[in-house]
Amino acid sequence: MRLHGAGDLRRAAEPRPVPGDGMSLVRVTAVGICGSDLHWFSHGGIGDAQLRRPIVPGHEFAGVVEGGPLHGRRVAVDPAIPCTHCERCREGHGNLCPQVRFAGHGEVDGALQEWIAWPTELLQLLPDGLSDADGAMLEPLGVAIHAFDLGHLRLGGSVAVVGCGPIGLLLVQLAQVAGAARVLAVDRLEHRVAAARRYGADEAVLDTGEDVLDGADTDVVFEVAGNDDAVRTSVRAARPGAGSCSSGSRTRTRPRSPRERPGARV
Repeated sequence: MRLHGAGDLRRAAEPRPVPGDGMSLVRVTAVGICGSDLHWFSHGGIGDAQLRRPIVPGHEFAGVVEGGPLHGRRVAVDPAIPCTHCERCREGHGNLCPQVRFAGHGEVDGALQEWIAWPTELLQLLPDGLSDADGAMLEPLGVAIHAFDLGHLRLGGSVAVVGCGPIGLLLVQLAQVAGAARVLAVDRLEHRVAAARRYGADEAVLDTGEDVLDGADTDVVFEVAGNDDAVRTSVRAARPGAGSCSSGSRTRTRPRSPRERPGARV
């Protein structure tokens, strides 16, 4: 499936890719659809990143390796290809590589195709206990875990999750696993509020446009909706001195200021 422009997604028959040195051929078995994929489809880009040529979308995926040392093995795929030689990469922060190439972005075709050639070192073996769909979910789970790490929740603390899409629901579950004493969740859509309850939120409320979490006094707040109203709700839900984290960005291609380098205190 190639995206040719806003709303213009076309099915095409193309030759099977041939993997080069250090790469493997993967038969794609499961692909997630990210909010960024929806932006690409609806608008033909995200911000200043615009469609430059017809591109195959999809960066949350799993598959089975065809040929090579991993032949027949089920894998989850890391969608980001760092340059490996810049300062950020040498420091071990390939996710901050300024030259990173990303599946379904720019010139790199993504996973909405039957076969894809990908660097072998970016293929992660899936254990038998995880399905292919589980493998595709590991990329968004990584986003949620990174956000949770930044939140520094203490055992027995309270958590609010503002936005109950897939990342928000993962954060609800992570908070439970990490020993949160109380998990609040809020969303504007009733089916997402119901999902938050199913996945362990102690209290899940519908955002009716009012200050639904005013006075919630929570220790850590995760803003996972990506809009100004959600930011305001998050601030109002936090107790004085609380932590706040937004997981709206999966990878940052470059630090925004000298103080935002890896390991810096901001």
